[in-house]
Amino acid sequence: MRKSFQFRIYPLITMSNGSKIEPPEFLRASEKRLSREQIHLSKKKLRSNNRNKQRVIVAKVHRRIRNQRKDFAHKTSRKLVDEYDHIVFEDLQIQNMVQNHRLAKSISDAGWYQLISFTKTKAEYAGKIVELVNPRNTSQNCSSCGKSVPKDLKVRVHSCPFCGLVLDRDHNAAINIKNRSISTVGTTGFQACLSNLNREAMKQEAPLL
Repeated sequence: MRKSFQFRIYPLITMSNGSKIEPPEFLRASEKRLSREQIHLSKKKLRSNNRNKQRVIVAKVHRRIRNQRKDFAHKTSRKLVDEYDHIVFEDLQIQNMVQNHRLAKSISDAGWYQLISFTKTKAEYAGKIVELVNPRNTSQNCSSCGKSVPKDLKVRVHSCPFCGLVLDRDHNAAINIKNRSISTVGTTGFQACLSNLNREAMKQEAPLL
């Protein structure tokens, strides 16, 4: 079975069947504590034992966040590989997106690259396929008739004036990702994933996975 996915901050992933996976917010959840511990660290005397102890505390908070991200990526990638034979993601330029300071924290917190990397590894061992497709205009084009329907990020519903299709914006984009894969690979069952971090995210548009 094939599935395509779109990556977006809220939700993290929208699938071509309309289901969604919400993003983890481990960093934001621990942000207050991390900020507090870092302030304590800044107030400690340089080269003192107390400063060294506080550095250990800050490091533990960071390590906990990393472990949570890794665990989420492992569990989510395992679910995708177990359920689908062909998984299609948007080919996002994540490194460039992180340079957008308004999105960097959410992008890093979601662990986009790690999730795709883990999915690829598990799929390879399982003899399944992970494909990356060009995300260009997947949220702007109608998944039914193919016509361009420009919309701002704040518009969360795709409403096509040409064919009448009305669909959740991310769901429409995920279907476009799936169709883009079908046009080059075939129609064997799959799932396409839309991420909330696609190319338009750099213009304050959510992306596809």
